[in-house]
Amino acid sequence: MESTDRLSFSSDYMEGAHPAILKKLIETNMEKTAAYGADIYSESAREKIRKACNAPEADIFFLAGGTQANATMIDAMLRSYQGVIAAETGHIAAHEAGAIEFGGHKVLTLPQHNGKLAAADVENYIDSYYADKNHEHMLMPGMVYISQPTEQGTLYSLKELTDLSRVCRKNNTPLYMDGARLAYALACPENDVTLPQIAEYCDVFYIGGTKCGTLFGEAVVIPKHDFIPHIFTMIKQHGALLAKSRIAGIQFDVLFTDNIYDEIGRNAIETADRIRNALKEKGYTFAFHSPTNQLFVTLTKEKADELSRQVEMGFWENVDPDRVVMRIATSWATQKEDVDRLIGLL
Repeated sequence: MESTDRLSFSSDYMEGAHPAILKKLIETNMEKTAAYGADIYSESAREKIRKACNAPEADIFFLAGGTQANATMIDAMLRSYQGVIAAETGHIAAHEAGAIEFGGHKVLTLPQHNGKLAAADVENYIDSYYADKNHEHMLMPGMVYISQPTEQGTLYSLKELTDLSRVCRKNNTPLYMDGARLAYALACPENDVTLPQIAEYCDVFYIGGTKCGTLFGEAVVIPKHDFIPHIFTMIKQHGALLAKSRIAGIQFDVLFTDNIYDEIGRNAIETADRIRNALKEKGYTFAFHSPTNQLFVTLTKEKADELSRQVEMGFWENVDPDRVVMRIATSWATQKEDVDRLIGLL
């Protein structure tokens, strides 16, 4: 059993749910509502999300988790002879245990630039595919995957997003955004991309809940109505259709009431900034710049072992035989007292 004295900064989904969500779930617990997303709470959540995204015709579905959302939506958008382009560090390429390949589609990786795809690389890849006289024998690039923030905690700027969207639409290639940590991107002072702009430039994206204040759940947003015909049926085929969908709907209905989604994002960024500043003052080295809620610190293995006895951090990668990169993550629920203790230990 883990010691309660050991600080936990290993990830951003270790806590339960925002108290307002728990309160609403208890209040509605004994109600009988329609299943499969037809309940009043899910529809209320959809309307609030449509308004927040300035996408009045959007189709919105609530799925249980991020990997499930990625695997379901990518499979729904691709034909059998197509693959999905992603950065080599992208979540679907590095940390989803081959879930996309398990569904029958290859992840086509391109070089990462601070964790991001470059529009020029995507355009060159697609152009090279069609320029090859043997392309009918090759796997077609059928869509593009990005995440905001990226797996390295970095952010796509509005220009980078619009450049990618331009390339994708020029080639009739859907652009899909993984928003597992979207609340933390939207709250970051370095961010210049809004929800309505994401809805404008992405063909499909999801608003993360599991890492951003819910017990579980992601809200998949398809801004253009019926962009994916029969998507409801395909969600069910993937075992992703929630019978008690109202439990997910209630959670997003609460998150998009009184700006709660914005507020919880700010807490994660503010606490991360405090830790980031303390690490700089104490002379620690960052593996790369990350302005959001994930900090990647290069430590000697001896120092990592020493800190890990009192602080649970996430292992990221080995740099060499003597050094590792460890991740420190804050969340919507990170407490000031825990940040103070961590800074003291550093």
